[in-house]
Amino acid sequence: MTVLRRIGTLLLAPALAVLIAVAISAAVMALLGVDPLQVLSVMVDLGDTPSQQITAVVAILNRALPLFLAGLAVAIGFRMSLFNIGVEGQYRMATIMAAAAGAAVTLPGPLHVLLIIVVGMAVGAIWAGIVAVLKVTRGVSEVISSIMLNFIALGLASYLLTGPFRGSPEGASTVSTAPIPESGRLGGLNGIFDVLGLANPPRQLYGFLVVAVVVGIVVWVLLQRTRFGFDLRATGLSPSAASASGVDARRMVVKAMLLSGAVAGLIGLPDLLGRTYDYNTDFTSGLGFLGIAVALLGRNNPGGIALAAVLYAFLDRASVPLQAASLPSSVVTIIQGTIVLAVVVANEIAGRITRRAAERASRQSSGPPPDDSMTTRRIPGVVSEGTP
Repeated sequence: MTVLRRIGTLLLAPALAVLIAVAISAAVMALLGVDPLQVLSVMVDLGDTPSQQITAVVAILNRALPLFLAGLAVAIGFRMSLFNIGVEGQYRMATIMAAAAGAAVTLPGPLHVLLIIVVGMAVGAIWAGIVAVLKVTRGVSEVISSIMLNFIALGLASYLLTGPFRGSPEGASTVSTAPIPESGRLGGLNGIFDVLGLANPPRQLYGFLVVAVVVGIVVWVLLQRTRFGFDLRATGLSPSAASASGVDARRMVVKAMLLSGAVAGLIGLPDLLGRTYDYNTDFTSGLGFLGIAVALLGRNNPGGIALAAVLYAFLDRASVPLQAASLPSSVVTIIQGTIVLAVVVANEIAGRITRRAAERASRQSSGPPPDDSMTTRRIPGVVSEGTP
C-alpha cells in the first residue's frame, strides 16, 4: 500500500498539470472557433494501417529520446536547487565537437561510437563546469552565467561549423561537418518489431534508446541509492546543514554541474548517430529549454521524466497531422506552454494534499490524547501517594 501511495503521489501533480493544460487549451481553442474534440481526434490518430501506426510510435520514441536526456540533465541540477538553464549551449557544443571527432578518426565500430559518446559527455561537462567554477569562486548565479554561456556556445558552434569543422562544399544549401564513417554510426532497433511480429516501419528506431535507458537507470541509482545522491539532496535542501554534517557544499556544486553537463552532452547524439551523421545548420534546437519543462512535469524522477518526454514527443508529432487537417498546429505550442504553467499550480496543490494526508495519518497513528484526570503526573519536589 505504501508503494502504491508513493506512486500515486508521484503521478498526482503531473496528471493534474496535464488535465489543467487540456482544459485551458480547450477553452482557448473554443474562443478561436476551433473544435477541441476534432483537434483531439486528429492528435490521437496514429494512422489507419499497422505500418503507419508503428511508424508514428517510432517517430514519438525517437523524439522522446533527446527530451528524456535533456530532462535528466536539468533534473540533476534541480535536485541540488541548481537551475542549469545552460543545457541548450552544453549539448550544442558537445554535439559539434563529437561530430568533428567522429569524422576525424576511423576505429572499429564499438570503439568509434564509444569515442563519440565520451567526447560529447566530456565537452558537456566542461561547459557546465565553467558555470560551477564561477558560482563557487565568485558567487555568480548559475542562471546568469549559464544563459550567457548559451549565447557564447551558439556563436562558437556557428564559427566552428562555418570554419575549422566545415565539411560541406562551398555553395551547399546546408552547411555541415564532415560525415561520420559507417563505423561510428549506431544501427537501429527495428529487429524488435520482427521478433514481436509487428510491421517493420520504414523509419529506424534509434539504437541510442539502449544508451538512454542505461543512463536513466544509472542516474536513478546514483541519486536515490548512493551516498553521493544523499549528499546532493541534502546540500540542495540546506547547504549550511550539509556543511555541518561534513559535506563540502562547494565541491557538491561542482560535481552536480559536471554530472548535469555530462548528461547534457548526450542530448544531440541520438540524432547524430542515428539519422544525420553530421552536425549542420538544421540540427534540432531548443531541446535544452524543453528539458526544463520535461523535468518539471516528471518531478525530477527518471521514470516521470520518461513519461513526460513521451508526452511532449507525442505533442510534437501531432503538429504534422493537424496541419494536414487544416487545423492550427499552434495548438501544440499552446498545450506545451500551458503544461509548464500548470505544473507549478499542480505541484502546489499536490504538495498541500500530501502534507494534509501526512498530518492526518500522524494524528491517527498517535491516537487520542491522554485524559489528564486519569493520569497521575509527577511534579518535581512532590512525591505521589504510594511512591517509595
